[in-house]
Amino acid sequence: MNLEQKIMAELKPAMLAKDEKALRSLRAIKAAILLAKTSEGASGELKEEDEIKLLQKLVKQRRDSLEIFTQQNRTDLAQKEQEEIEIIEKFLPKQLSGEELKAIIANIIAETGASSPADMGKVMGAATKQLAGKADGKAISALVKELLAK
Repeated sequence: MNLEQKIMAELKPAMLAKDEKALRSLRAIKAAILLAKTSEGASGELKEEDEIKLLQKLVKQRRDSLEIFTQQNRTDLAQKEQEEIEIIEKFLPKQLSGEELKAIIANIIAETGASSPADMGKVMGAATKQLAGKADGKAISALVKELLAK
């Protein structure tokens, strides 16, 4: 079952329950999927990795908005963004814990032979490929910097 089918399956019960939070989030995902499928150069179908990237982009947009709304003391808007993040994250693969992430990155550093912060590009390339959808890019970058600085 692809992402679009999962969204459509969740949409009907949300409509019947008049769950405004879920409807808002599910409709945003559905709209993003339609845009991606009909964009120039698209084949009309999304691969699983494209679906994950799309969901990560939606979560990142909402996190950025959440940060801005929090800084501006707009708790009403911040609450809406937080609700949408929680619903969108249900469709993403389970995120790795800090310890798991640190172990995987340490292993990647060992494999690539990186020894200084100058080797960050090599490590980040391998890490982003291996951890796609399982960890946030900012978290990966921060851990790579930390481990290479030692």
